[in-house]
Amino acid sequence: MSKRQIIIFLTCTIVALGVLAGASTLWMRSGSLSSSDGIRTSGEALVGGPFSLTDHTGARVTQDDFLGRPMMLYFGYTFCPDVCPTSLQVLAVALEEMGEEADVIQPVFVTIDPARDTVEQMAEYVGYFGDDFIGLTGTDEEIADIARTYRVYYGKVDGESEDDYLMDHSSIFYLMGADGKFVKHFSYTTDPEQLALDIAAHL
Repeated sequence: MSKRQIIIFLTCTIVALGVLAGASTLWMRSGSLSSSDGIRTSGEALVGGPFSLTDHTGARVTQDDFLGRPMMLYFGYTFCPDVCPTSLQVLAVALEEMGEEADVIQPVFVTIDPARDTVEQMAEYVGYFGDDFIGLTGTDEEIADIARTYRVYYGKVDGESEDDYLMDHSSIFYLMGADGKFVKHFSYTTDPEQLALDIAAHL
């Protein structure tokens, strides 16, 4: 190998190592969430944080009101035709499967459609899934803030009229620890029995 080839080789190696080091640093700062099974594989995931919303009783709440109990959060909307009610039913059954062990869990449903999901609408809706469920709504800005904090995607899909529309959104369960920090996320396609086992394993 000529001197010129050696220099080129060493230069390329140094550049490659620099790119890998930068990627590794970014990976550790932002955390890693597997899209297939919801496992946090490295670092600390930047999911969750401060919020200020209105619960289904009309009371103002923040993240501090939930400290001391692990939370299972799900983002959706009450006019959702299929995924949201199915997902919340899966969570309800999973918590029932856990028995008394589930008493420490606070299930929370956060709307991404505050225009239609009023306090009264949320109260009626969460009641279908269990007395322990809490529904959270707020202003457009407040919902946008918490969605950003939890890395939730959502968007309006126009319908035939101003009030007749669907919401496109990510469908994920978020398990937050009693300290308010992210623990793990689960796919909405997880069956209740497996979800119960997975939650219990991380309490």
